[in-house]
Amino acid sequence: MLSEKTKLYIDLKGEEECILRNCLEQYFFRMQKGKKRDTKNTIILSVTKNNKKHKISPERYTLSVTPQTVLIQATSGAGLFYGIQTLCQLAQPLANGFSIASTEIEDEPRFAYRGFMLDVSRHFFSKEFVKKQIDALAFYKINRLHLHLTDAAGWRVEIKKYPLLTDFAAWRTEGKWKKWWNGDRKYLYFNDPKAAGGYYTQDDIREIVDYAREHYITVIPEIEMPAHSEEVLAAYPQLSCVGEPYKNADFCIGNEETFEFLEGVLTEIMELFPSEYIHIGGDEAGKAAWKECPKCLRRMKEEQLTNVDELQSYLIHRIELFLNAHGRKLLGWDEILQGGLAPNATVMSWRGEQGGISAVQSGHQAIMTPGKYCYFDAYQDAPHTQPEAIGGYLPLKKVYDYNPIPDSLSAKQANLIRGVQANLWTEYVSEPSHVEYMIYPRLLALAEVAWSQPERKSWNDFYQRALQAVDNLKSRGYHPFDLKKEIGSRPEATHPISHLALDKKVIYHAPYHNAYPAKGDITLTDGIRGDWTYTDGAWQGFISPKRLDITIDMETEMNIQTITADFMQVTGAEIYLPASVVISISSDGNIFTELMRKDYEVDLQQPIRLKTIKWKGSASARYIRYQACATKQHRGWIFTDEIIVQ
Repeated sequence: MLSEKTKLYIDLKGEEECILRNCLEQYFFRMQKGKKRDTKNTIILSVTKNNKKHKISPERYTLSVTPQTVLIQATSGAGLFYGIQTLCQLAQPLANGFSIASTEIEDEPRFAYRGFMLDVSRHFFSKEFVKKQIDALAFYKINRLHLHLTDAAGWRVEIKKYPLLTDFAAWRTEGKWKKWWNGDRKYLYFNDPKAAGGYYTQDDIREIVDYAREHYITVIPEIEMPAHSEEVLAAYPQLSCVGEPYKNADFCIGNEETFEFLEGVLTEIMELFPSEYIHIGGDEAGKAAWKECPKCLRRMKEEQLTNVDELQSYLIHRIELFLNAHGRKLLGWDEILQGGLAPNATVMSWRGEQGGISAVQSGHQAIMTPGKYCYFDAYQDAPHTQPEAIGGYLPLKKVYDYNPIPDSLSAKQANLIRGVQANLWTEYVSEPSHVEYMIYPRLLALAEVAWSQPERKSWNDFYQRALQAVDNLKSRGYHPFDLKKEIGSRPEATHPISHLALDKKVIYHAPYHNAYPAKGDITLTDGIRGDWTYTDGAWQGFISPKRLDITIDMETEMNIQTITADFMQVTGAEIYLPASVVISISSDGNIFTELMRKDYEVDLQQPIRLKTIKWKGSASARYIRYQACATKQHRGWIFTDEIIVQ
């Protein structure tokens, strides 16, 4: 039983003692200072010696609760801190204190790197809000906060050597990213009445970093290069290939001034962030301008580079040497593999797991953050019930089921997977409460993936704890998704459907795209319906000029009464409902008769939508041809999951 008479003894001195005492007292109440020999109504935090023969994680702890004492032991302040978090999670409030069930716990994390990334470029969030999230991250034993500080949408950190980055590149013409991105994409000076944006001063950053350190969290800054740099090149156009603002998104690698700028920025960044890693982005470079830029072509010739992938690799290598010379390590998205990976770089694998697999197979470290499991900008429940998101469907259970160690890796390679990270990109997330809604409780699932060994996990047990955690988060002023109201998967996706065309041959007159093949040629008659996301392996994607154009061979002439197909619209991914559908039948596969030809109005105001298109009547045929076309104005993707014949 903890009360205001409970004593606290900490076997540490100085700042760490203050940090641990504050941590306990902020959650419980002010405690009397105890002594090591106290044996009643006492919490003891004790530092033990590390075993030289067996390397022990500094975050490992033991927690012993008896009716008389609480004893937390660890080899470091970090271990004691995580023991405190468990103690707080176990505590049950009473009218005059807290009760904690007697227990013995030995605990340590599966991964040393347990991360969360917040995109503060697309929409800027205050330092107070960031600190509030640090409180929650620490409570669930997340130990890395990755801040996406720069992107086309705005530069968010003060760099004294380059004042235009915060006087100009941090401010844009529209507050909401979507309106700005679909509009003029222009920047304004900070004193323009219409300017929207913001940035962290260097003092703000120091405050955030210090606050995170007091919660045993390392803040990792991301400075994008060579792409996603429109805001920089608008402020300093001489760093682009064309030399004019609003023309390029990638730095000019042939320009020596580019490296002077990047090194100047990174010098100040390293002074602000003491993290082991500096994240340099490295993703989604267009590279087109490099192919025609005299400076880039000259650089390629001088360095004997054969293509623009190797030109990007030149920049990554050079920046890594600069960071290494200052005692730091380079971290980048998996595109940094293109053209050859820098010698000491760590890969953050987001386009699936292959980037991480390739990295560790070549002896490099990797952090797993595949979009399928770790991108929290996806919908967490039925999209029509949720605020607008970028698309996709990532429910709590899918996050929880993720295993960051692919089965294909050897034990030695698996040891190079440093950890796992969740990412929240904020293109469609502009309000602080919406940020928290997208983070929690999914981050709790990621936290358990990162901390617990797979054999120690239980979905049913976790789900019950997550329900309680949501209530706890609400009581602490957070705005989590209400898990009790979860709808879950699309009902059609939960069980196969039997129909006349099941397992019948499908002839493709227009190909499905190899990026979204689903299960290949059997997809549209395999009886499997898609869930809320087009990336789930059941939806098949078409973007050829003809879009969807297939014929089903029913093998024999038969009576047909309905032909049904579902289509998906995700406007953010340029996936649209059909503008026209033609359904035809044939007895011989040569001469076809139209059953239905119908045009549809495509409503782009509905960003996420599913639509069922159905022919109903009576006909006899062996062959069924189904054609669906996009609008001439919006020639995006068409996705469907099954052609149902009954």
